[in-house]
Amino acid sequence: MRIDTKLSNQIEKKSESLLTKDPATTKWQRCLEIIKDNVGAQVFKTWFIPLKPISMEGKKLILSVPSQFFFEWIEEHYYDLMRKTINQVIGSEAELEYRIVFDDIDNKVENKSIKMPGLRYDPNPNQNAIPFEPVILSQKEYPTYLNPKYSFDNFIIGESNQLASSAALSISQNPGKTRFNPLVIYGETGLGKTHLAQAIGNYISKNSPRLRVLYTDSERFTLEFVNAVQNNKVAEFSKFYRSIDVLIVDDIQFLSGKDKTQDNFFHTFNSLYQAGKQIILTSDKPPRDLKSVDDRLVSRFQCGLITDIKAPDFEMRMAIIMKKSKDEGIEIPLDVVEYLARNIKTCIRDLEGAIISLIARVTFDKKPISIELAKEIIYGNKPEPAKPLSIQHIKSIVSEYYQIPLEQMVSKSRKHEIALSRQMAIYLTKLLTNNSLKTIGSEFGGRDHSTILHSCQTIDNYLVTDRKVKASFETLLKTLKNEL
Repeated sequence: MRIDTKLSNQIEKKSESLLTKDPATTKWQRCLEIIKDNVGAQVFKTWFIPLKPISMEGKKLILSVPSQFFFEWIEEHYYDLMRKTINQVIGSEAELEYRIVFDDIDNKVENKSIKMPGLRYDPNPNQNAIPFEPVILSQKEYPTYLNPKYSFDNFIIGESNQLASSAALSISQNPGKTRFNPLVIYGETGLGKTHLAQAIGNYISKNSPRLRVLYTDSERFTLEFVNAVQNNKVAEFSKFYRSIDVLIVDDIQFLSGKDKTQDNFFHTFNSLYQAGKQIILTSDKPPRDLKSVDDRLVSRFQCGLITDIKAPDFEMRMAIIMKKSKDEGIEIPLDVVEYLARNIKTCIRDLEGAIISLIARVTFDKKPISIELAKEIIYGNKPEPAKPLSIQHIKSIVSEYYQIPLEQMVSKSRKHEIALSRQMAIYLTKLLTNNSLKTIGSEFGGRDHSTILHSCQTIDNYLVTDRKVKASFETLLKTLKNEL
């Protein structure tokens, strides 16, 4: 029987349209868009892409998961994220159910799946909320919202977070009595701000149990404030927060545009600060760059210590991979550790995601841990990018350009032409590689990090004041970039 092509195309387009209008698929796609912005690329690919929408039953979204292992990992590590996401997409009464789907000759999902508990709608959300009464800890417990897995013991310290971690430890040992009040830690997502902030809270809770410690984020603070307004409990809300000894507020950038909440937080901040209580805040940017945040608050945020956390350097990335793999009970060969560290430079979450992916592939596919498997996890079917420039190669190019032998360029000679070639090579190495100052110093005659910084500053000055040096720099930069 001959089928009309035009009619067939119309039927196919109509079928696609119906599929795209499937409520479960539509809702889950919106959830994935939100989740993708809150986790690393590797985590998203490994743990969320395999989740598939099955159906919507009222406000209950039903998802399939590949295995019991997947279900337990999602529940343990991403429960809060899933809860916030489906509440945002589906509404406050949203529910989530997981099903492990098996191959079966029966086409009914119910007959080939195992139902797993998920998120349930609580008609009395205040039941588990913070009790807003000004009571002392011995009289009544309250949820601190601290995650016990975040501690100083499992926080890797390096050049990128040295100041932040030192200040955090100092505060933990003497909360409210250092000059670091408030402590504001800022940086891009996935670099350890939450870990460090909660490590402070966990340390104080363990070593100074009489102090009232509370970890929250700007979203939870806002929701609790709105709930207090609706239930005429603003006074109780304020009294509770002002009774806290150590207040940790994550992601303060999300206070942006919430004028009433900001006003309440301003007075809460003032009350705690004047009473000598410790305040720790995290943000994705320094306070001065926060948009739509009251100038009064920004001024308060800037009266203590503001410190950033940068992306980890190569050595620190290696240390993180080795520590995380040990925590997960898996041994990764050194060459694979080095490969992961050289090729994942974005954030710590992506490193963790790669380790989790390795564990999953070893567990499910029974594959040995190798560089080939690491390449597959990082790049998938995409070609591996060109290898980064090495310090040795940069030194060789600069040495040839200035006609200075390599051994002289890294020597202690202070002759102008030799010092200039050395400083230019150091500057280009800092600019074009992710090597730490310590590593760069060791490659240039064992110089310390202050000497490396001085060399970079010298070239910076030359680029503004000396046309000849600037021309040399531009020529060398173009040569090296063409080799990337």
